[in-house]
Amino acid sequence: MVAANVAVFVVGVALVVLAAGSAVRTMVVPRAIPSTLSRLIFLAMRYVFLAFVGRSPSYERRDRVMAFYAPISLLIMPIVWLAIVFSGYSCMLWSLGVHPLRRVIAVSGSSLFTLGFAQTNDLPTEVLGFTEAAAGVGLLTLLITYLPSLYATFSRRETTVALLESRAGGADSTFGHGPSGVELLWRYHVIGFRGGLDEVWEQWEAWFVEVEESHTSLPALAYFRSPQPDRNWVTAAGAVLDAAALYESTLDEPRQPAAELCIRAGYLSLRRVADFFGIRYNPGPRKGDPISITRDEYDQACAYLAEAGIALKPDRDQAWRDFAGWRVNYDHVLVALAGLVLAPPALWSGDRAVPFRPQRLLRPRLRPLS
Repeated sequence: MVAANVAVFVVGVALVVLAAGSAVRTMVVPRAIPSTLSRLIFLAMRYVFLAFVGRSPSYERRDRVMAFYAPISLLIMPIVWLAIVFSGYSCMLWSLGVHPLRRVIAVSGSSLFTLGFAQTNDLPTEVLGFTEAAAGVGLLTLLITYLPSLYATFSRRETTVALLESRAGGADSTFGHGPSGVELLWRYHVIGFRGGLDEVWEQWEAWFVEVEESHTSLPALAYFRSPQPDRNWVTAAGAVLDAAALYESTLDEPRQPAAELCIRAGYLSLRRVADFFGIRYNPGPRKGDPISITRDEYDQACAYLAEAGIALKPDRDQAWRDFAGWRVNYDHVLVALAGLVLAPPALWSGDRAVPFRPQRLLRPRLRPLS
């Protein structure tokens, strides 16, 4: 009987440590440390929401439903943590002689939620009651302090994404819904503000750095959808990266190092986020490796730019090779992340998203493909 009590007590301690460790990894540690428990919660909720959406052909309906996915999953996490803590302390109380089960539940629940209606009569159980109350208050406090930080970061991300709509298109985009790098270059040329591209590269280089940090230390942010259904952080990233790649490879303009730095910051950021979510990719792509954009699609974009009066490099074949050489650095992670977050259709990103298998959420930090 003593051995059984010890085993149950150890199980209870393990459950409490599991919940506390998951909470600390998810809400406290400011770096990309995956929590298996949090991943399980998001995976289970993803299955629920995908089943609810079904095969609806309407993207607007899917977007409305999936807009609740991240917030609800985030709110369920502390409920699961509290349930695990409650179970853990119930095991410990039972092992210390608190019987019957109804009494165990009353004492543990009273302590966890600091209600104080169930009293204990010995020092060990009183100590457990105090620590359980501290654990319950601590978990709720973590959630209260976590949410403002998360939504402040979300607001900063979406402010930059929203500003891109007036520059690279949105619901009224020439290339369909969503922003595109082609329209970004076209619009800056039409309004005579081509020098303003320097500001774009610098602004988005900083944006990519912040996204890398925030979407790995606060991974729920990746699933938070924009206020407008045609906006998304992945498609916005793709539009800016494509604009920079087109500028450096195709436009007959002086080289802009800021554009190249923006591309590098972009693909490094997307790769780090992909690492966290277990997306495999080739870390050392080379010129000539296949990309998701065809030569015909590239030529159509060039024709659109040329029709607007934008000077293009005369050697179109070399320009295509140079563009593909830039794009190959972020092509796979971009379309994979678009599948992960169910991004809206957008030129060269959301319109070719790779379907994401939810099981991958359980295999974080996969070794990249060589």
